[in-house]
Amino acid sequence: MIVRPEQHWLTRLFVWHGSVLPKITSRLVMNCLLSIAVIWMLPWYTSLGIKLTVAPFSILGVAIAIFLGFRNNACFARYSEARLLWGQLMIASRSLLREVKTTLPDDDGVAHFIRLQIAFAHCLRMTLRRKPQGEVLANYLSGQELRTVLNAHSPANRILLLMAEWLGERRAKGTLSDILFHSITQRLHDMSAVLSGCERIFTTPLPFAYSLILHRTVYLFCIMLPFALVVDLHFMTPFVSVLISYTFISLDTLAEELEDPFGEEDNDLPLDAICNAIEIDLLQMNDADVLPHKMTPGKNYQLT
Repeated sequence: MIVRPEQHWLTRLFVWHGSVLPKITSRLVMNCLLSIAVIWMLPWYTSLGIKLTVAPFSILGVAIAIFLGFRNNACFARYSEARLLWGQLMIASRSLLREVKTTLPDDDGVAHFIRLQIAFAHCLRMTLRRKPQGEVLANYLSGQELRTVLNAHSPANRILLLMAEWLGERRAKGTLSDILFHSITQRLHDMSAVLSGCERIFTTPLPFAYSLILHRTVYLFCIMLPFALVVDLHFMTPFVSVLISYTFISLDTLAEELEDPFGEEDNDLPLDAICNAIEIDLLQMNDADVLPHKMTPGKNYQLT
């Protein structure tokens, strides 16, 4: 995620980091070169008796803009839902630890329970980003727990089971009443709902055919556009063609980023920072002496 301070409108026009320009610069350059080639070939092009006008491109451009808007809305809905789910995870984690500490104030195992909560957040983050988990989870889980978690089909769900077993042991000993047990495990249900929601977004992309149709149409439109503009605009063709192509190609590229909100691109969710905030909050609630350093945006204003 890009986190920038407020900027003057003129300064924002020249922002590079956080925009999609680094990804699409080569495509815009190719469009510009194509436009220059079309200008050079104009005499030969007109001698063929074939003349494209801007009229069909105006109609097609409106249609493309509408469908790009639909696609971007669908992708942003995925991004927004993912952010809400991680916000719910933060709420559930804080509430769960608060209830555990107030109902089991003298339990020496609370620190271990906190490590399980932190491990769950990191495990979910690395699962969604397709990263190996063993090295990070080893900081929070025992050897036996780590082997059990890594061998599970859903490691994060297995950590939820470990937390439930920890609560079940206190219930069996009589230190946790049935009423309090069911109240606390409701927080585990909330965390399980977050896990399922993230897995649903992660494993269900937008229909490929829908994205492919838009992708092909956008690029065919941008390739054919200089041929329609050159007769009327001549040497202004590269400028106008690149400007229009920038609008359509950047919207298409941005939708690709937002479709997977759990990635590590500039406009994806800062899962590392969210997990870092959860870990700091939980350790502070247990009055820990050593806390992780709070993550801040890097030199390119990116918060991972």
